[in-house]
Amino acid sequence: MIKQVILDMENQLLQVKTQVAISIADQHMLEKKEKETGDKAADWLRKAELAIDRGQDDLARAALGRHKASQRTQTSFREQVADQRAQVVTLKAAFAKLEQKLAEAQSKSDMLLAQHRRARALGEASDARIAIGGHSTIRTFERMKEKVNRHEAVSQAKSELAGDNLDDRFQQIEHDDEVDRLLVDLKAKRGLTA
Repeated sequence: MIKQVILDMENQLLQVKTQVAISIADQHMLEKKEKETGDKAADWLRKAELAIDRGQDDLARAALGRHKASQRTQTSFREQVADQRAQVVTLKAAFAKLEQKLAEAQSKSDMLLAQHRRARALGEASDARIAIGGHSTIRTFERMKEKVNRHEAVSQAKSELAGDNLDDRFQQIEHDDEVDRLLVDLKAKRGLTA
């Protein structure tokens, strides 16, 4: 559940980051349009001056009309650029805040996971102490010993079947004889009969 919350926050962060990038791109586009309309307004003013110099007042009047229209458009773009800059600042602040919250959530998640592991380990240790304290422990060891002996016997049988080699068989006989001899010697030392 914690991982899902972190994953959701990471997805939100990615979406906000995308929105910030789109807003910055829109801001640059609006700034470019503002400059272009400003250049057009200046160009129409230059054309109006040229028409006046040539004595063509009607042409100058038309150029001045376009100059004023370009100025109005430039003013509109300038206002949009200001609004867009404010939006970019707001989105960047939201992104930074969300990024900080994500970092905090990841830290809290790490702490909670560590606490959970610690609590589980303590619980298992307590269960082990309780289990060791009872009579069932001795029976458990006896069952384990039986399992090991059974496993050892099966392994030895498999080994004998797999390695039905004459040298191995003689070596086993010699080993068994030596063990039997040591057993007799040990019993003799202890004063027991063979």
